[in-house]
Amino acid sequence: MSTAPKPDTRPACPYFSSGPTAKRPGFSLDQLSDAALGRSHRSKLGKAKLKEAIDLTREVLGVPDDYLIGIVPASDTGAVEMAMWSMLGERPVDIFAWESFGEDWVKDTLEQLTDVDATTHVAKEYGTLPDFTKARDDADIIFTWNGTTAGVKVLNADWIKPNPDRVVINDATSAAFAQDIDWAKCDVTTFSWQKILGGEAAHGMLILSPNAVARLERYKPNRPLPKIFRMVKKGKVDLGIFEGATINTPSMLCVEDYIQSLKWAQSLGGWKALKARSDESLCILEDWVARTDWIEFLCADAATRSNTGVTLKIVDARFAALSADDQVAFMKKMTGLLEKEEVAFDANGYRSAPPGLRIWCGATVEPSDVKALTPWLEWAFGETIATV
Repeated sequence: MSTAPKPDTRPACPYFSSGPTAKRPGFSLDQLSDAALGRSHRSKLGKAKLKEAIDLTREVLGVPDDYLIGIVPASDTGAVEMAMWSMLGERPVDIFAWESFGEDWVKDTLEQLTDVDATTHVAKEYGTLPDFTKARDDADIIFTWNGTTAGVKVLNADWIKPNPDRVVINDATSAAFAQDIDWAKCDVTTFSWQKILGGEAAHGMLILSPNAVARLERYKPNRPLPKIFRMVKKGKVDLGIFEGATINTPSMLCVEDYIQSLKWAQSLGGWKALKARSDESLCILEDWVARTDWIEFLCADAATRSNTGVTLKIVDARFAALSADDQVAFMKKMTGLLEKEEVAFDANGYRSAPPGLRIWCGATVEPSDVKALTPWLEWAFGETIATV
């Protein structure tokens, strides 16, 4: 038997996936009627749309005027890989990881970019950060500003010492538009449309500082580069990429959706307003966790707790007594109940993270929906733990 009654109030929008995330409030397909469908992305109209997306990104996100912004293929992953394959190797690199995607950059560097002198710093467990004091002042750096699968973010970039001769690669896919990016400390910043803004997948954003441009123009790695990774022509950065002339063909429907998402963010007041929405949702979960005895945050340190992909762990003794496989099955059953009731889709933790919940609190999620979700979490837990 359940220990909690089925709640009366439901979230108006049940989409809590960490990517692709919920569409912005008020979204409808009618808003995409101005998309440049059936037109070449290299036409005057197509290029104008792409340039508009770039210009709005700069304005809404607060990117410095001397940084380049480009739309690239293969989502955030493609953007990070472009930077790694094109820039790494001139000097040693320190790689910091504390969740699955950061570990991908570790793996790719060690197994694919074998000519790179890499030192890795990996957190001991999910929910914690590595030791940033080990960052060398003269080495390149790769890190993830916010751990999408671990629910942990960096507190700030004070641990990065300025050095114009190196590049710092910042994977900000679940931090952009929700956290305060220290642009002066980041030479490459990447993100994808399907996170904070609830855009569609397969497109990545690549933001380069003057230091990153200088690296591209002076250093030619001794490795073949696929066409979609090439950013340099005749020794100079191909500025066309950063003015709307994309390397490959983008979806003009997705571009229009991204433009409309940026305009929505602009109407609220830019990235700071989006951050405030995420912060409000996190506060709601923090208040709920504080008064609920069977749940805790995977990230114990509130200062480094993500306000977007919020991860939770079950601390009930009956759950802890289960085997690892049974814990996974428990979470599948619990989140299955939430899906069956259509109150929360895709709330299960990431497959390589400890069994638990992951609730997306990015700006496209209404804080009121997060508040309405918490009684349902209690109900679903009660229903599931009663079967143990």
